[in-house]
Amino acid sequence: MEFVQKSGINIPKLGFGTWMLEGGVCLDATHFALKTGYRHIDTAQIYGNEAEVGQAIAESGVARQDIFLTTKIWRDNVSAKKLEDSLDESLRKLRTDYVDLLLIHWPVDEVPLSDTIPALKSMQEKGKTRLIGVSNFTVSQMAACVDGLGADLATNQVEYHPYLSQEPVLDYARAHDMFLTAYSPLGRMKLADATIREIAQKHGKTESQIILRWHIQQPDVVAIPKSATSAHIESNFALFDFALTDEEMARITALTKQNKRLINPDFAPKWDAAA
Repeated sequence: MEFVQKSGINIPKLGFGTWMLEGGVCLDATHFALKTGYRHIDTAQIYGNEAEVGQAIAESGVARQDIFLTTKIWRDNVSAKKLEDSLDESLRKLRTDYVDLLLIHWPVDEVPLSDTIPALKSMQEKGKTRLIGVSNFTVSQMAACVDGLGADLATNQVEYHPYLSQEPVLDYARAHDMFLTAYSPLGRMKLADATIREIAQKHGKTESQIILRWHIQQPDVVAIPKSATSAHIESNFALFDFALTDEEMARITALTKQNKRLINPDFAPKWDAAA
């Protein structure tokens, strides 16, 4: 496994995402991911699967301290009045007294960051989370948290794959001791490309493995692919016996100029434009 480091904590660069995994499917998939070797698990309040994730971890036989666990505060709970109670509920479902990373899932215009961020920082001070961060924030919103409110953010979790540039977010993160966490790192495999196919054939790997290798070879980038299929969970983890060349990395990075965003709800912020 390869890692990024924040505040002396090692974060596996490859994690297991659980978005859209529900009930027994989520339980079985998370069980298998932990058995395969994943030690970074990502969930969220809105996913409705924190209880299954918590059960899988409890039954896995893997020590809690050996798992890097992330959850996210949903939009309805980002006010100072609601944030801690909602986190406490998440912790009960997850069968733990802390998470390793707590994120604000989306920026919420109706609740000022000056209300949300002190409450988030308080959760870290109380030991209910080891690290704090955000998700789906723009550069200006990250700056409002870091520069304006003194938040020591660990990450911004955003959609990032070879068909969508996140250069502005990456540049800000790297300049402020943060890492980027890539969700939907495979672009839901809806955007197949001849370049990736050619590189996959050269290495004798799948296109998914090439894309994920591209993520984790980038400095300060973490990827959290999701799958309900044992074969895909296992295949996505098999990334550590090969490496892409600088030229291959550059060819894949060039594809990001297509800027094909897949996740763009009506409450999303005005996204940063790539150069």
